[in-house]
Amino acid sequence: MIVKRTFWFVLLLLSFVLVACGGSEAETAVSEPAEAIDVSALPDQISIETVHQVKDQDDVFVIDVREQDEYDQWHIPGVTLIPMSTFQDNMDQLPTDKEIIVTCNSGNRSGQVTDFLLQNGYTNVHNMEGGIVAWDKAGFEVNQ
Repeated sequence: MIVKRTFWFVLLLLSFVLVACGGSEAETAVSEPAEAIDVSALPDQISIETVHQVKDQDDVFVIDVREQDEYDQWHIPGVTLIPMSTFQDNMDQLPTDKEIIVTCNSGNRSGQVTDFLLQNGYTNVHNMEGGIVAWDKAGFEVNQ
């Protein structure tokens, strides 16, 4: 009688454990890749969280408009440096077939560059609010 009760207790306990762990699906579940975000539908000003989600998409080009020495101290991995001081001379580096996200230290210079590009006919430009300071504060990766 005790063995029978113990058997049912153990069986019931295992059932609860399997349900709590998602059953056998927990072992075989395959994570779906995150769906690409349509960056062209985003506003001119975008959050660091949004940039973190889209920066590695094929249709996104992220530029850092700080100066070389600032970039050398720390930068977001995968960004392209085009300093604000040389920006007009290097606009040929901007792709025409991608959405452009502009970043800097705090969002000030990148906001100015974003406004400049919008005033000069670019429609595929977005400013990352808060700059690398906010990016780092959120715990996102930076290269130092």
